[in-house]
Amino acid sequence: MATISSINLSSYIGTNIGTVTLVKLLGKGAMGAVFIGYQSTLKRQVAVKILPKTVASSKKAQKMFRDEAETIGILNHPNIVPVYEMGETDDFFFQVMQLVVGRDLREIIVKARKHPIPTKRILPFSETLPWLCQVLDALGYAHDEGVFHQDIKPANILIDDRFKRPMVADFGIARTVWAEAGSSSLLFGTPLYISPEQAASSETDGRTDIYSVGVILMEMVTGQLPVRTESAADMIKRKKTEPESFFTARPSEVNPVIDTELEAIIDKAIAPLIDARFTDCQEFKKQLEIYARKRSLL
Repeated sequence: MATISSINLSSYIGTNIGTVTLVKLLGKGAMGAVFIGYQSTLKRQVAVKILPKTVASSKKAQKMFRDEAETIGILNHPNIVPVYEMGETDDFFFQVMQLVVGRDLREIIVKARKHPIPTKRILPFSETLPWLCQVLDALGYAHDEGVFHQDIKPANILIDDRFKRPMVADFGIARTVWAEAGSSSLLFGTPLYISPEQAASSETDGRTDIYSVGVILMEMVTGQLPVRTESAADMIKRKKTEPESFFTARPSEVNPVIDTELEAIIDKAIAPLIDARFTDCQEFKKQLEIYARKRSLL
């Protein structure tokens, strides 16, 4: 089976997909790639995510790609990247979506860590908390529609340059409450951010996304997650068998600026036991908003 690295992606530039022409490669992942496209009918730039058929030869990979577009198609929220169209050519499956001009949260966090002034290596709480409140609002909306993202991580949160608005992307492994009964329980997601129940391939719900947002919150306010240097397999095993030992220090031990109230919010979001977490995204968001308003951060 071919890999994305073995494909000459630049050869796709100039390809027409309906009214859209691929004009520039934006980036690539393990199986797919994203291009900037130009939609001639509406005279606008769009993002085009492709999945080459030589890479996604399995029916499951193709189904996941189609399911992602269908899943996002039912969602309409200002903090969720919308998909305009989906289909396939002789060479690849594709999704046409809004082009978000900006950077993902992973890039922003990494850049901050490299700042020469130590106090600037952590993102301002005045940015962190409003961003995550909007992410929680988007996820709460998706949960109400019966969709659970299951791969929330900094790289899947895009920050729009113009409005500084966070937008949740990549619902590629989202689970819906109307998913096929009896479908196999497989582990997907990013080890550092997945919940213990996801690591154990157990039943998940919206509280899995809450855990992931909690980990991101801790990373943004500490600057560096207090975890061991270990393989992805070992991370998953630890999340599954010893979730309470996954983080090696409390947030306030990493960044003394974190007070007991914010630490309690983080602790509740990343509680190893699912029933100990916030009931839903709105409860989590409300606590963040209360905290932020007390400190004039909203």
